[in-house]
Amino acid sequence: MTPILKNRAGADSVHYPPADPRLIHGAVALQARLRPSANAIVHRGEHIDYATLDAAADTYAADLYTAGVRPGTVVPVLLPRSPQLVALLLAVLKCGAAYAALDRRWPQERIDRIVTASSAPILVTEAELPVDTPCWIVPSESLRMAASRGGAAPSVSIDSSSAATVFFTSGSTGTPKGVLSPHRATTRLFSGVGFADFGPSRVVLQAAAVSWDAFSMELWGPLTSGGTCAIASTDYLLPDTLAELITEAGVDTAWMTSSLFNLLVDEDDPGRPCFAGLRQILTGGERLSSTHVARFLTRYPDITLFNGYGPVESCVFATAHRVTAADCTHPEGIPIGVPVPDTAVYILAGDRVLPPGTVGEICLAGDGLALGYLGDAEATAASFSVVVLGEAPVRVYRTGDLGTLDSDGVLHFRGRSDLQVKISGHRIEPGEIETVARRLPGIREVAVVPVPAPGGGYERLAMFYTARAPTAPAPAMVRRALAAELPGYLVPHSVHHRPALPTTATGKLDRSTLLASL
Repeated sequence: MTPILKNRAGADSVHYPPADPRLIHGAVALQARLRPSANAIVHRGEHIDYATLDAAADTYAADLYTAGVRPGTVVPVLLPRSPQLVALLLAVLKCGAAYAALDRRWPQERIDRIVTASSAPILVTEAELPVDTPCWIVPSESLRMAASRGGAAPSVSIDSSSAATVFFTSGSTGTPKGVLSPHRATTRLFSGVGFADFGPSRVVLQAAAVSWDAFSMELWGPLTSGGTCAIASTDYLLPDTLAELITEAGVDTAWMTSSLFNLLVDEDDPGRPCFAGLRQILTGGERLSSTHVARFLTRYPDITLFNGYGPVESCVFATAHRVTAADCTHPEGIPIGVPVPDTAVYILAGDRVLPPGTVGEICLAGDGLALGYLGDAEATAASFSVVVLGEAPVRVYRTGDLGTLDSDGVLHFRGRSDLQVKISGHRIEPGEIETVARRLPGIREVAVVPVPAPGGGYERLAMFYTARAPTAPAPAMVRRALAAELPGYLVPHSVHHRPALPTTATGKLDRSTLLASL
């Protein structure tokens, strides 16, 4: 195959291999052909066009294929947010493999566990790490230099049902669950008839942690649609940071969790409004605060606000709703919307479809569904099942969320059927934290309790424990030990030693009494 860079530099006879827009890298390659000189990425003042990005990805794909990356494998990538990270993720996909973007802030033990679980041929990183998996060290070069090397991506045969990404989320057993998501789960969101505009002239902020499925929306949304991805240089989005990115990078579209949205609304300075210049905001991950939304819409009537809902098992969003001022007065909260493209929502009781207005379990179907949990057939079978709906068998994901569909087909959230919660957009299984805590020396009983936020949802975690006689480890020591094994969002904000954990008359843990003791 003729090197892509040479073709794009003006060869007399230009030939491009087929680009399937149902594949993430295929859709990006198609945009590179349609608008090769358009900005694909902006980062710290550097502008990378589509031709350079795609050519660099081809070069890296050739390198990775030589290093043993093949279709059907999972490749962990441990790199900071940068244009080079984007090119390397594309390169993994061009090899027919799936990538697992790991958060560098995670404790080393968690990274080791995930790399081992992925059975990866290599770990893509900046430097050698003390892991059993061979490290492939990223070349110290600019994307333009990588593109100029002119490597050709390997010829592989995959389709939209092939695995593309692995997202790791909290697991009740104490081990993070790897959600294996296919190409179509991402590309379905940006087919041109989606819930928001990510196409040419849009500049989308990328600030979410790379391990989240929201990262896919912020990155692949614009890059598969012809827009521009503006990569934040910091891990935390503050009002001043957002205002600077709007001014300097031209950001007009941003995703933020409802907790972050509330914070920015509270901190918004009339003298330097942090939202001014945006055209679209996508939020969700937790129940929206009607009070904060009403204040925002009053001040920024020209900015479109979307409320999105979707577990990682259905990749980013399963439903979306354009929020209006009237939604803020809805007695049961702001709706979470109607299905995004190639997605279906059912309210079920077991295998039975419930009529509109009836509370039941939210079950999802369609192209957004994950293939399953990496290396865990039992958990996959428990969460994904085939249900006969009408006369046709339908594969569904049972979310554990409760909701109703109204007469217009709009979905409304009604809570959880278990103890799982979301805080700052992170899905949290208290059982994972409790399992890790019980392994610590001197710990006997453990209870992790979400602390409600004033505007609805939850704002932090509190952990209570009892100790094995005669010496109790200090709460500060327990918290430090947890921080060494768990990512920051799973480390309880406060840790409390108790001589005993309270129970109800039926012998169950009394969580309300624990909360009242804070």
